[in-house]
Amino acid sequence: MVIESWKPEDTFSLGKKLGEQAAPSAVYCLNGDLGVGKTVFTQGFASGLGIKEAVNSPTFTIVQQYDDGRLPFYHFDVYRIGDVSEMDEIGYEDCFYGEGVSLIEWSELITEILPESIISVTIEKDLEKGFDYRKITVEGI
Repeated sequence: MVIESWKPEDTFSLGKKLGEQAAPSAVYCLNGDLGVGKTVFTQGFASGLGIKEAVNSPTFTIVQQYDDGRLPFYHFDVYRIGDVSEMDEIGYEDCFYGEGVSLIEWSELITEILPESIISVTIEKDLEKGFDYRKITVEGI
């Protein structure tokens, strides 16, 4: 599925829709360069799960857990991970295979530990179509 987003609100809305549909043990891999709107998408996703608190990228903590929605939500940002073995220390398996839903930014850095069944969300800019334009590709649903 390919969606065109013309403004941040569109990206948020798509994230919210996918959050509303998310099931336990689902793993979403969020891909895209810096500044494409991954945080906006994630904030929408959290809203779709019913999470009320502010959601920001856990760049320095690697994972942030939110428990106030309809499912536990594990938001990973593995951009700064030095070695995939660091994920063991975090207890990623409990997140990936538990009752919650996981969303992983920069998942391409940990492909060897991802479950077989993932939902991939890729956000891309196209400045020829405008500063706020994003092409969002969702695969695996």
